[in-house]
Amino acid sequence: MSSYSLNLLLLTVFGIFVTSNTQTIHKRFEYKYSFKPPYLAQKDGSVPFWEYGGNAIASGESVRLAPSLRSQKGAIWSKHPINFDWWEVDIMFKVTGRGRIGADGLAFWYVTKRGEYTGEVFGSSDRWNGLGIIFDSFDNDNKHNNPYIMAVLNDGTKSFDHKSDGSSQLLSGCLRDFRNKPFPTRARIEYYANTLTVYFHNGLTNNEADYDLCFRAENVQLPRGGFLGVSAATGGLADDHDVIHLLTSSLHSTQQGGEGQQINSAEQAKLSQEYQEYQKKLEQQKEDYRKEHPDEVRDKDGEFDDWFESDGQRELRQIFASVGHVQDGVRELSKKMDEVIGKQTNSLSMLSAVYSQTQTMQVQQPGQAGQPPVQQMPMLPITRHDWDQLMANNQLVINTIAELKGFIIDVSRKTDSVVGGVAGGAAGGALNQQVVNELREGINHVKNNVAGVAQRLSSAPPQPACPSVSCVSTTMLLTVVASQLAVMFLYSLYKERKEAQAKKFF
Repeated sequence: MSSYSLNLLLLTVFGIFVTSNTQTIHKRFEYKYSFKPPYLAQKDGSVPFWEYGGNAIASGESVRLAPSLRSQKGAIWSKHPINFDWWEVDIMFKVTGRGRIGADGLAFWYVTKRGEYTGEVFGSSDRWNGLGIIFDSFDNDNKHNNPYIMAVLNDGTKSFDHKSDGSSQLLSGCLRDFRNKPFPTRARIEYYANTLTVYFHNGLTNNEADYDLCFRAENVQLPRGGFLGVSAATGGLADDHDVIHLLTSSLHSTQQGGEGQQINSAEQAKLSQEYQEYQKKLEQQKEDYRKEHPDEVRDKDGEFDDWFESDGQRELRQIFASVGHVQDGVRELSKKMDEVIGKQTNSLSMLSAVYSQTQTMQVQQPGQAGQPPVQQMPMLPITRHDWDQLMANNQLVINTIAELKGFIIDVSRKTDSVVGGVAGGAAGGALNQQVVNELREGINHVKNNVAGVAQRLSSAPPQPACPSVSCVSTTMLLTVVASQLAVMFLYSLYKERKEAQAKKFF
């Protein structure tokens, strides 16, 4: 029985000890030590509670500490030192450049004295007193271990070793690539209970919680009341170093948070009492106004109910609107489908008509014995290439017929002029030599035009067999045109002689 009581007492003491040493960390956002978009910079270019210089440029969306030019340096520093012991800083930044290798990098600072804007160590001053989290993108020691994230502590007496990339001075670090990522990269730096922890977001996803542990260092003693800052620098190679936001939160334990909670409760009670007094005063003023203006008061219950909608009504309205949009979309799709079906039906009917005409022509004009078989139209469906070639040949035939028509009109005009000249010469008793020369030139011109048309037709690609009409060869077409011209010429001579004989007779 005594052993049971002893065990129970030990368990109780252990539980009290664990409870007393288990503390919950409370975070409180510190706006005076933070900046973020939108409206990061004011109209005059300043950032509230911060100062920047060097080659840094502040805009409404980010702070470009160092542009992608050679030998550029810039930094931004908080105007006031922090007044809390433990803190957490979330930095979102982008380091982008066109080169395969970037330079030099950027750094986050927690120091007792603000550094320079064009210093030697990534844009800040050397021999700092405090902490520097350096994002080094250039491999100075040629060990192929960059880009690299490292923490360097300094008491104000040591110079940073650039040749070895600070490998002999770093507290801890990790190898991470932060250049040219699809999304902004992020770093979360936490300093609580003399423990420094750095988490890194690689920028490959847009998930804000996708952090992994870079390093953790214990027994880190940092001076109190330090300034926060971010700096960057470029060298022979250059990258754009943009800081999108820097969010600072103070960290407090459960006991500290309890004191703050008591203060907040007292302030909340005071504000609640002031709010109630203001409500009473407002109601009294409303009542006095009703008494003084009885005609203008229309404060009835439910007067403005039609002007507002409940959550259920809003959801139903949104559902009906969505259904209406869906119906409109289905209606448009139905119209488009009807148009496509109509076009397909017309195309099939045209192809069927062409096919039936081809079959009828083959039945009505069978091949005769002793003659080579007539070239038949290829089996349907007609390919797009054959159809385009057929249309091109038809257009060529139409153009050629138009040119022949023009030639015939020209020949007819010249014939009329020749007939008039011959008639005048016959009245005089003989043909005029000038009329004969014009007639000869006109005939030669017609021959040249006909020869050019024949050469153009002979050079045209062969056209497929006509589906519904008999095709005429080039020789036959030229023979018919020449026969017509000869008949017209002989007829004009015959008419001219008749008129001459009639004049002699009279």
